Amino acid sequence: MIANKNLLEWLKKIDNKLNRKIIIIAVGGTALTLMNLKESTKDIDLCVEKSDYELLRKAIPKDKFGADIFQDGYIFCLQLPEDYIKLSKDYEKKIFKNILLKLLNPLDIIITKAARYNARDEEDIALIINKISINKDKLIKRFKEASLTFAGSDNNFSYNFKIMLKRYFKE
Repeated sequence: MIANKNLLEWLKKIDNKLNRKIIIIAVGGTALTLMNLKESTKDIDLCVEKSDYELLRKAIPKDKFGADIFQDGYIFCLQLPEDYIKLSKDYEKKIFKNILLKLLNPLDIIITKAARYNARDEEDIALIINKISINKDKLIKRFKEASLTFAGSDNNFSYNFKIMLKRYFKE
């Protein structure tokens, strides 16, 4: 498992290899760990603009941590709405010279997790909803925007989302 401290040390190694500024958005469990909502994450998931993909890929340390790097808000099989970067929160600590680290908005984390919805995703969704005040109407609106670009089964995505709403939000 990868703790907050390990994530930041790993990102500092990347930062030292970069020759220009880039925006990196932490997604999934990585974002939750950096938000201190979760003690650690099983893997590292990041998102960058397509123009920064190769630069980031080449800067990733050849060590025990691997990373999934998503591009332009296309996470797993879901294209997030265009404003996903704007809605992502800046990481509070300014510890990098070339990385502007952002944390994916909790609504978007829930949406991406509902798209896949395995047992670990269920745990993360529960964690978010129990620790952060989530507005159900805003979540539904965001789901409707994101569902327009879902590359998997629309029926499964809608079903997963409805199950999640029933579990965590009172009618």
